Amino acid sequence: MNIHEFQAKALLAKLGVAVPEGKVATTVPEAVAVAKSLKTSVWVVKAQIHAGGRGKGGGVKVVKSIEDVEKAASAILGMTLVTHQTGPEGKKVHKLLIEQGCNIKKEYYVGCVVDRASSRVVMMASSEGGVEIETVAEKNPEKIHKEIIDPVVGLAPFQARKLAFEIGIPNEAIGKASKFFLALYNAFIQYDCSIAEINPLVLTAENNILALDAKLNFDDNALFRHPDIQELRDPTEENAAELEAAQHELNYVSLEGTIGCLVNGAGLAMATMDIIKLAGGEPANFLDVGGGADKERVTRAFKIIMSDTKVKTIFVNIFGGIMKCDIIAEGIIAAAKEVGLKVPLIVRLEGTNADKGKEILSKSGLKLTVADGMGDGAKKAVAAATGVQL
Repeated sequence: MNIHEFQAKALLAKLGVAVPEGKVATTVPEAVAVAKSLKTSVWVVKAQIHAGGRGKGGGVKVVKSIEDVEKAASAILGMTLVTHQTGPEGKKVHKLLIEQGCNIKKEYYVGCVVDRASSRVVMMASSEGGVEIETVAEKNPEKIHKEIIDPVVGLAPFQARKLAFEIGIPNEAIGKASKFFLALYNAFIQYDCSIAEINPLVLTAENNILALDAKLNFDDNALFRHPDIQELRDPTEENAAELEAAQHELNYVSLEGTIGCLVNGAGLAMATMDIIKLAGGEPANFLDVGGGADKERVTRAFKIIMSDTKVKTIFVNIFGGIMKCDIIAEGIIAAAKEVGLKVPLIVRLEGTNADKGKEILSKSGLKLTVADGMGDGAKKAVAAATGVQL
């Protein structure tokens, strides 16, 4: 789960992470009122969307008068902001963060992630702040410094100081940087984050250390422990189909392709997307109905796939273990009758009750194609989506 920058900063501030003073606004008059309440001569007006690259897209303005705050808020609020993370369709700006400006002396990067190789939380820091960490890793990997954190001990003070020295924090600010890093790690653990990223982390002319930007992502499996964080979810920033899928315990991720996928099991779903791409097509989604899905859940999954107007064909790929193929077949028929099937349907059934499922489908009257295997199904799905005759 993702949240907005202003929400992330509020959570971090509770645990001692230093952030600039600021407040959120949803209207231009609110933005002006917030600006007047801040004791500063420089303000930053920032679009609040779940995507990076806002500054390059025109969503961040530094201004030096209340009049310019009003102009910037009027320009940004309601705009469709396009960044490298939003895709060409962009995202509409509904909220603004109005913050105090600061005298930036140097920008850095710091973040916590789970490292699968070491099975530990790792804190990464770099002197290359304000740059995507992936770009730094590609072009200047030697500028990324890491500390693997023992889960029993936590981030040790000496590790925090070591990182601060390695990225070039001046001696007079080492203590503040170390305190900042320790607080960030504590937030990562206490809030069950999957990512806690500060980019840029800034050193000011007064030798203060501040989180100029903040990104927190949370482990969905741990949200039951944080009802207060769940309340921060902004449905307007999330894919409507993905939200609906989550309500029905379906694992669904919308993609950019034209071949809808309905699969049982995450591993098989990944393999299905791979084999579609190998056959020359593009999957429209990842959708795992789960090993024990019932007829109703399958029907709901089918409806969610059909709600995507990009879908030109549907590939159902089921290996019956706990999930029985005849249940899938009944769900397909029910969904097709409800939504009105208007695209080609390719079905591959193997495993428990596969023959029974195929028989149910053959007697349904639906226009569908039965595949002999995954490879055959992928080829037929790509052909149906592209209009190419096999």
